[in-house]
Amino acid sequence: MHRDRPVTQLPIGAAPRKWLGLRACLMLMLGASVMCATALGASKNGTKPASAKAAATASGEYVGADTCTTCHDAEGKGFASNPHTKMVMLHGDSGVTCENCHGPGKAHVDGGGDVSKIFNPAKASAQAVNDKCLSCHAGTHPNFLRSPHAKAGMSCVSCHSVHAAKEQAHLLKAAQPTLCFQCHTDVKPAFSMPFHHRVNEGLVTCSDCHDVHGSFENNNLKTTADQNMICTKCHTDVRGPFVFEHAPVKAEGCLGCHTPHGSQNARLLNMPNIAVLCNQCHSPVSAATVHGMGAGSSAIQPCISCHTMIHGSNFSPAFIR
Repeated sequence: MHRDRPVTQLPIGAAPRKWLGLRACLMLMLGASVMCATALGASKNGTKPASAKAAATASGEYVGADTCTTCHDAEGKGFASNPHTKMVMLHGDSGVTCENCHGPGKAHVDGGGDVSKIFNPAKASAQAVNDKCLSCHAGTHPNFLRSPHAKAGMSCVSCHSVHAAKEQAHLLKAAQPTLCFQCHTDVKPAFSMPFHHRVNEGLVTCSDCHDVHGSFENNNLKTTADQNMICTKCHTDVRGPFVFEHAPVKAEGCLGCHTPHGSQNARLLNMPNIAVLCNQCHSPVSAATVHGMGAGSSAIQPCISCHTMIHGSNFSPAFIR
């Protein structure tokens, strides 16, 4: 038995009222698609949207690098190899170079080169210079403002020179360690000690261990999960991990026994006598009682003659080989 509702037949060409709205929506969607396709085609054919620099140029504030080099020819020469030329690729390849750092130049040009109408990092305050540089480099150097260098009133141009750098890699005014020794005169003599890290020889640089732009450690030491990694990234033979750890290595770190810059003692030790260094933690009485040695024998035979694996061992809790 047929139970479906009767089907109402419509005249040919007629449509229910509800389909009229749907048809209108479809027409609107088709029109929007055509407009989007036209816009995309124009973009692919080289039509670029208005950039931020274009808007600023339209206001007449920016004069362009070519205008700057008419007076500042020396600064313009060789600037093509400067890392800051990448700024021209900002805003759809329509960015600016000189005026990204020095600010809009129209007032400076109209004033006949009035130096008060342009930003000059060499004459600006340290805070103004740092704010200008960090507007781009904050992501690379997020801790600079808390660093000892910033707190001492230094600015980026104290160490870097955009136009007259001696070291192109980081636009430094001088190569390391000469640049660092200009201020850190108290550290310089340590690298002339009989035993020292080869900084003067160029094998090691200050920035291998220190983050000059700031860190969460004392003396701007680089921050790592294991602070000994600053040393053991080069001294891999004592890196570990070991089955039997020497507690001071983990607690005090390498500086508990070693002087990092330079020393008159072999292995950069803090003391010339190894037994005296060990006895800072281990009582000298132990040499006579535990080891069965004479009281003065430790001065003749150093501790590491037996405890050779002093940084840690995989075989003996007494660090014997």
